[in-house]
Amino acid sequence: MVSLGDLPYILKNCFLHCIVFPEDYLIKRKRLIRHWVTAGFIRETEHKTMEEVAEGYLYELVNRSLLQVVERNESGRVRSCRMHDIIRLLALAKSNEERFCRVHDGSVSSSAENTRRLSIQSPNIEQLTLSSEVQLRSIYVFDNGLTIDSLKPFLKSFKLLSTLDLQGSKIRRLPNEIFNMFNLRFLGLRDTEVEDIPKTVGRLQKLEVLDAYNAKLLSLPESVATLRKLRYLYVATDPKTNIKGVVAWTGIQVPNGIRHLTDLQALQLVEASSETLCHLGALTELRTLSITKVQREQCVDLCNAIMNMTHLVSLAIMAINEKETLELEELCLPPTLSKLEIGGQLDRKRMPQIVSSFSDHENITLLALAFSKLDEDSFSCLLVLHGLRALWVDKAYEGKRLHFNAMTFPKLRLLSISDAPQLNDVVVEESALQSLVHLSLTDCPELKALPDGIEHLRTLEKLYL
Repeated sequence: MVSLGDLPYILKNCFLHCIVFPEDYLIKRKRLIRHWVTAGFIRETEHKTMEEVAEGYLYELVNRSLLQVVERNESGRVRSCRMHDIIRLLALAKSNEERFCRVHDGSVSSSAENTRRLSIQSPNIEQLTLSSEVQLRSIYVFDNGLTIDSLKPFLKSFKLLSTLDLQGSKIRRLPNEIFNMFNLRFLGLRDTEVEDIPKTVGRLQKLEVLDAYNAKLLSLPESVATLRKLRYLYVATDPKTNIKGVVAWTGIQVPNGIRHLTDLQALQLVEASSETLCHLGALTELRTLSITKVQREQCVDLCNAIMNMTHLVSLAIMAINEKETLELEELCLPPTLSKLEIGGQLDRKRMPQIVSSFSDHENITLLALAFSKLDEDSFSCLLVLHGLRALWVDKAYEGKRLHFNAMTFPKLRLLSISDAPQLNDVVVEESALQSLVHLSLTDCPELKALPDGIEHLRTLEKLYL
């Protein structure tokens, strides 16, 4: 029997917060953690960031069977989870008892009074009764049929909102009421149709999360650079029909004053320019950086900027086009880096130098390469990356043969080779790829047979040819 009374106060808040998500909803780890942080549930410690503390709370909830893990990434970290129906009913009862959150699913008329959090899971929000005395602090929208006009009465009434998450809503514009919410810390526009963020966003001086990932933004106003407390800036476009495993080509230009956002932990996906590259080096707290439209002559400045980012965990670099050569041999990656994505040609002769510049091979667990023009010799340089758990090579291999020697990639769980027009032979020696779970060999027209030695892959679960 689950006893919520045994949960520490902070952990109970984190658990009850999970009811803002609809029944059977797939809860993404990163989104949940950003919610917890901006809600004020998490405190930074001497040796851990708030995000690291929050992830620890997530695993504690999992270990207590209060959340179920649905998917893990290649490194074994939780990627998504959900709450069991029975656990959710208990949490809803406790939430109602403590007036933690009101869930509006449209089934009956309800009131938004006596709660600070409102989860809207129905377009019929006219059933919600409002009062000028209601002190809402957070609104979460989970119905894509909801229009921004129907939300306006809420936005006018609750100027003290700290969280407004509209992810998935099919809205095209943002009403002016949002930019009078001077207490706003989280603005979620992911997967919306929003095309423009007005310059009045500069009023939101407490904003920590601006998540417009996969919205329709073409640019950002200069006033974004005045949001000194911003920790996450997501403005990438999801590559629905693009290359597999590597970030999209399209990004967005950021204001020149981006150097002032020294608390930024995530910046994704920005277009390279001489001015931008000069400012990136000031963002020393970055954990995630994705940059596109990089030209050969900009690589030195980019490498210098990255070397200032001593906490970097995820890095994606995309060239201006697939014919551009990225000169990355001077790149010295921080030992914290675990995820590296490169889209662009690499100099085959300098591959040993490029790979040897990776300061800590064991920490890099995911590598994605596109358009790299690797051959057998240059590909063999990657075999020193013993900590790899996932490797994508997309339109990046021009050799005729791939040979995986004994003890090669001992921890690799996913291997994807795609669009290799000349590949006609894959050999796997015994004890090579001994942890492989997923093997994908696609768009390889000359490959007529299964890999020689495939019987050695005793852990294999998925095979795509």
